[in-house]
Amino acid sequence: MTTQGIEAVFLETRNWGKTARFLRDLGFEAEFETDHNSGLFRNGQGPYVFVAEIPADQETRTRLVLKVADTQARPGVDAEIVTEYEQTHYGTREMTVRDPDGRLWTLQAPGEE
Repeated sequence: MTTQGIEAVFLETRNWGKTARFLRDLGFEAEFETDHNSGLFRNGQGPYVFVAEIPADQETRTRLVLKVADTQARPGVDAEIVTEYEQTHYGTREMTVRDPDGRLWTLQAPGEE
């Protein structure tokens, strides 16, 4: 399987406002913000950063999202499939895999036509 590079970094935060200001201070610009404390930030042509606020009692996570051409992309033998490709509410299909050290990775393919 060959990926097409890093598509995005998904960050969970306990304080949307502070994280948004932090990213803006680093030169990121908001492409959009929702009314439920989440939004997408870009800085140049690189991967985007999507930030979502979660409740204070939950542990924050960071996910790297790798772009793949389609849902035929399958991980190698050293990866455990955690979830098969599923359609997302934002128009893509995503699979979650676990690497040999236990880290989770997301493979993102175009959504269904």
